[in-house]
Amino acid sequence: MGFPLVTTGWLADNLPNQNLVLLDASMSKVIGRTPRVYDEPVFIPGARQFDLERDFCDLNSPMIHAFPAEERFTRQAQKLGIHRDSIVIIYDNQGVYSAPRAWWIFQAMGHENTFVLDGGLPKWLAEQRETVSGLARPSETGSIVGALQSDRVCDSNYLLKELKAGQVTAIDARSAERFSGTAPEPREGVRSGHVPGSQNLPFAEVLDDHSFKSAEQLKVVFSNLLPPENQQTVFSCGSGITACIILMAAVIAGYENTVLYDGSWADWGSNPSLPVATSD
Repeated sequence: MGFPLVTTGWLADNLPNQNLVLLDASMSKVIGRTPRVYDEPVFIPGARQFDLERDFCDLNSPMIHAFPAEERFTRQAQKLGIHRDSIVIIYDNQGVYSAPRAWWIFQAMGHENTFVLDGGLPKWLAEQRETVSGLARPSETGSIVGALQSDRVCDSNYLLKELKAGQVTAIDARSAERFSGTAPEPREGVRSGHVPGSQNLPFAEVLDDHSFKSAEQLKVVFSNLLPPENQQTVFSCGSGITACIILMAAVIAGYENTVLYDGSWADWGSNPSLPVATSD
């Protein structure tokens, strides 16, 4: 899969590259951290909007933020002017929040030449780099075609079966309070607690301010959670967004057998037939 991050310096040097497509994957709603609020819109030059909440999710699914089907991904990504050989760089306006989710969609759809800008817009601004007040529009339709890698995303049935068989490790990116069931869920009708047998790693613990911790630091974090052998690890959170932060952190630390539980706790916690644990 390769190292998933690029630096602000690398991006500044490579912005003129005609083969590079820069995507702003910022979300309107931020859960689990204090959102960074901007007085007026500001973007990195050339950025196109990657709309995670409408264009790149399955709006017909009962799950919030459900993974898009191949056809929808292909249609929307082509609208953004992305080609089969494009270098795709993704950032968001919180530093590291929703960009990893967009990155994992591309990875799962077979476009591995996709990376996240470490530190995102806050780091770009802190370094006083050039910004613009509007998003760019693609000048042509792209040629990218999504091909879903089915081993990159799973559902509750798969997770329940594999956990019972002891074949996977499950890690939840929500806060310790939500994981233990002592804090209510923000979504109506969703029970409190966690998937029995899963472990908790709040996503803030893999970050250093707006950026990821170093690979060496992340190896220490995951060495306490994951077995040394390359057992499959399933990542979840509230709805499948911040799970991708800790999934990406695991990739940075050298783990490759990573899977996203699409729907995450919003799906599991709203299904009364599935078991719930409420203690640490």
